[in-house]
Amino acid sequence: MRHYRPLPLLILLVGLAAISALVFVSSPSAPAPSPGAGSSEPGSSEATASFGEMARMSGSPTALPSPTGEASSTALPSPTGGPTPAASATPSTAPTSSVAPGPCYIFPASNVWNRQVTSLPVAANSSQMIAAIGLDAYLHPDFSAAGHGIPYNIVGSSTPRYSVSFDYAGESDPGPYPIPSNPRIEGGSDRHMLLVDSDACMLYELYAVAKSGSTWTAGSGAIWDLRSNALRPEGWTSADAAGLPILAGLVRYEEVAAGVIYHAIRFTAPNTCGYIYPARHLTSPPCSNLPPMGLRVRLKASVDISGFGPQARVVLTALKHYGMILADNGSPWFITGVPDGRWNDDELHRFHELTGADFEVVDTSGLRNG
Repeated sequence: MRHYRPLPLLILLVGLAAISALVFVSSPSAPAPSPGAGSSEPGSSEATASFGEMARMSGSPTALPSPTGEASSTALPSPTGGPTPAASATPSTAPTSSVAPGPCYIFPASNVWNRQVTSLPVAANSSQMIAAIGLDAYLHPDFSAAGHGIPYNIVGSSTPRYSVSFDYAGESDPGPYPIPSNPRIEGGSDRHMLLVDSDACMLYELYAVAKSGSTWTAGSGAIWDLRSNALRPEGWTSADAAGLPILAGLVRYEEVAAGVIYHAIRFTAPNTCGYIYPARHLTSPPCSNLPPMGLRVRLKASVDISGFGPQARVVLTALKHYGMILADNGSPWFITGVPDGRWNDDELHRFHELTGADFEVVDTSGLRNG
């Protein structure tokens, strides 16, 4: 990820709402379920692998309704303990909190990440923005069974808290951050670490994280209350260049296996300038010829996806109904997900049959949280 810090901008304290196990929110106005993923492979035993395999529970009465009128049941597991950190590591005491009982969702249903954009008009500059990202560049899944993607960790009140030293401390939440002894960290230079506290309904995200002895460092860090739609201070980055939460836009195997994704998906573009809602940070000054961070793009309704495999159809249906949000600089039309051994990589790589010409920019000038 490229932060380009010379210019300050604003991060979302993008809130979210709650479950004793974290549940991915579904919008009350969500579309009819898309074709199921059709996978019968057993779930992973790793609690940090992905959301739905965590706690297999039926929806509670307080859970937000899915499009079919049933409560969403994709929940996080209780945090796993793991080895105690070495004695040289001196985590700070976990803060006490009074969390009201109830489901813990990734954003309230009223959050823009969970809002459909099928009825919104095409933006006036759609053709120009699509061409700037790459008219002939193809859609690519930046996640795989081979391990590509951004993993996350489930933590809880018993997980040790650590202070983190930041390169961009002025735009980072000081923490402390709940870090397990053997956390999953994204490979490559970005080295994102995502931490979901399913006890307190809090999301912690770190960029360019590293540990030396007992000391944790990172480029930047952001913390969200998963029950809130509140935005972060303007001018701040997050663990993502656009100042957005990462977890909210990831494609996860469990939701695909369940047959429906109820949220927008994170994607990257080679060059950006400025930002629009819900982004709060830019990498280059505002301009008129490049896409801004926070740009919302959807797959055209006219695109025939019936020939794609079941996993791919679920993702593509979400791109028609919820679209994708530009969150970072990177390769054109790369959409981000959680690594999982059950992905059918051959099937997902057929995304390459779709190019920028199959997408349109959505006019989200009136779309706001709540």
